[in-house]
Amino acid sequence: MERRYGQPTPAEIAACHVPTELSADLPKRFRELATPFGDLLESDSERYYFHAILEGLAAEGKKNLESIAYTHDADRQMYQVFVGQKEWDHQPMLNLLAKQVGAKFGSPDAVLVFDPTSFPKKGTKSVGVARQWCGRYGKVENCQVAICMSLASEKGHALVNECLFLPKEWTQTRMTEAGVPKKYRKHITRHRQMLDMLREQRASLPHGWVCGDDEVGRPAWFRRALNDLGERYFLAVPGNTTIRDLETEIVYQGKGTPKKSPFVGVRKWMENQPESRWCHIVVRDGTKGPLEVDVMICRVQAKIDRRVGDAERLVVIRFVNEGSIQHDYYLTNAEGTVEGKEYARVSKLAHTIEEDFKQAKSECGLADYQVRNWYGWHHHVTMSLLTSWCLTQETLIQKKYSGDDGSSRSEFVVMSFTFEVENGHTGDRGTHGDPLAGTKSARKMLSLRKP
Repeated sequence: MERRYGQPTPAEIAACHVPTELSADLPKRFRELATPFGDLLESDSERYYFHAILEGLAAEGKKNLESIAYTHDADRQMYQVFVGQKEWDHQPMLNLLAKQVGAKFGSPDAVLVFDPTSFPKKGTKSVGVARQWCGRYGKVENCQVAICMSLASEKGHALVNECLFLPKEWTQTRMTEAGVPKKYRKHITRHRQMLDMLREQRASLPHGWVCGDDEVGRPAWFRRALNDLGERYFLAVPGNTTIRDLETEIVYQGKGTPKKSPFVGVRKWMENQPESRWCHIVVRDGTKGPLEVDVMICRVQAKIDRRVGDAERLVVIRFVNEGSIQHDYYLTNAEGTVEGKEYARVSKLAHTIEEDFKQAKSECGLADYQVRNWYGWHHHVTMSLLTSWCLTQETLIQKKYSGDDGSSRSEFVVMSFTFEVENGHTGDRGTHGDPLAGTKSARKMLSLRKP
């Protein structure tokens, strides 16, 4: 008998800090969490490959289709056909994901976060690949860029949507060769993609804020579009954004038209403010002591591309990071009654999307795809997001069972899925039912982060 992985020892199980009654039922519970998404597919064979891939993405080790097929002792070509050639619609799965996350983590003060993430790639054939800004390398590089959306609240946070960005140089011919559906064969800016995702799913995601980094917040038209949609935004902007202070009075000399405050760079404006204008805030207690920041708020007008925008509020947050003082700059359309402590809370929640990317890439194979076409990319990334969500729910189940208050344990370890193969055969692999029926289950450990 050949074992793909060995059974964990009693000592390894004890080190998991997971009760036996929880770890023993994990494979069944994981399948139950994934079943509502798999049921959106049309055939039993499609549902089988869907569940097999999700379990492979949850397992420790390589997350590409070849490795997942190997753990099932199956032909990788069938997995590749399901992911890269079958034209099943991934959007209903993302809509269901948004409903589940919204029901679990949504609240009137929750935060919707937009953030691009990049996938370095070689060559020119992979859909959407181009020389563009690559956040992973911190420079312009050959890569694919995805626009992602997450929901974050005090209850938890999770990615809920993704969309591949197609650069301007991607012509109709290249899109056709990469299998891009006709309705998507046009250049849409990243911000338009964000607005489309927001319109499609915001009803399923109870929230009170829309956030993003300085790439997201820079265009004035995007902030205005969010305002027109009735959204309250809190968006980072670059330090060289020019603003006019609407709260500082210019002494009138009695001649000519009263002067207005001049436009200056937001960083320079901040440096000229008195120390008394800062408000000190303790955001929360942390393991290394209280998290403290200073906040400054001012009513301003921002000027982008020589155009003066509507009145907004500038929020500057000052904090210490690794011994050095840093500043984040934000523009918001929030009412004047919002206090600095609320802005600090929202800023902290907006950064949780980086944790979501880390889990999805390191534990759920978000970047481990080996596909070139449009369907393959969206299918793989969607299944990675669903895997991450199932693991997040499992972590919540374990927290609830253990009564953990979020301060005593930094990590949960659970059991994942592999298979024992007897004489190189695993039973009937027909087109219907479970092609792995008759195999015996083995398990391998997998660590989960706390939400």
